[in-house]
Amino acid sequence: MSRFLVTGGAGFIGSNFIRHLLAKDPDCFVINLDKLTYAGNLANLESVSQNPRYQFVRGDVCDTSLVRRLMGQVDWVVHFASETHVDRSIDSAEDFIETNIRGTQVLLDAAREQCHIHRFIHFSTDEVYGSTVSGEFSETSRFNPSSPYAASKAAGDLLVQAYVKTHRTPAIILRGCNNFGPYQYPEKVIPLFITNLIENKKIPVYGNGENSREWMYVEETCRAILFVCDKGQIGQVYNVGSGDEIRNIDLARKLLSLLKKDETSIAFVKDRLGHDWRYKLNSNKLRNLGFEVSGKFDVHLRETVDWYLAQKSWWGSLKKDVYTIK
Repeated sequence: MSRFLVTGGAGFIGSNFIRHLLAKDPDCFVINLDKLTYAGNLANLESVSQNPRYQFVRGDVCDTSLVRRLMGQVDWVVHFASETHVDRSIDSAEDFIETNIRGTQVLLDAAREQCHIHRFIHFSTDEVYGSTVSGEFSETSRFNPSSPYAASKAAGDLLVQAYVKTHRTPAIILRGCNNFGPYQYPEKVIPLFITNLIENKKIPVYGNGENSREWMYVEETCRAILFVCDKGQIGQVYNVGSGDEIRNIDLARKLLSLLKKDETSIAFVKDRLGHDWRYKLNSNKLRNLGFEVSGKFDVHLRETVDWYLAQKSWWGSLKKDVYTIK
């Protein structure tokens, strides 16, 4: 039986991954280590909470003794735990430095002490590359982070790479583009826009909305992670992108259309400090291993809208803690 430690498993991508893993691998056991900060929600995992192959442990990835104990019980690590909201990092970087850098170091040290760890999958972000006006970022593009969040993730990546070289830690880094889908905390742009529109509120679009992002449905990302667990090579970095790039204003218009609203529901707001203009990943390295994405962005966006329409009981109470643009 494969035994997984998933950090940050009560968050958005982590919870989707745990449900995906338990469904796809009937011979696995999953320990979910999560601190349950504002974005961690055990309701995300209600459907598997009674599964005998699943265990939840509330704790901090910076807790050395706890992490060491759990690491001794597993042979696979998938590390999602991080602070991720750019605007929060601009206001205060302390939690980002603690979790995204020190937490990663604690996990790496614990993995180093366990000779039986088969793979350590470190989930990172395209934001470590910064912004580009044209072209795409490859896995060898230089780091140029624009926010404290992105800088903390870049530092975590460098730690992982150093442990591979120095300690032969069996680690792989995945750098994902923007994700969307069910159970995403409603301060992120797509669920924020959807839930605001459901509540007949305006949606805040930074600047003129011309900034562009690459979007990937979370289920596709979960497939990519499992694929890399099987096919990825130790010490390698893989970009995980969909190829679906869209300007923020066009994304807003798609959601307006799906929810039968007009552009009077858009509120253009002061641009974010250090706002990256454009992200775009070259994911050929992963595709050359045999991974393919569905190319169904519009279908998945419709499914996501339908999910939030049906799940107000899940997101309604969370909205009170959503970070507001200052």
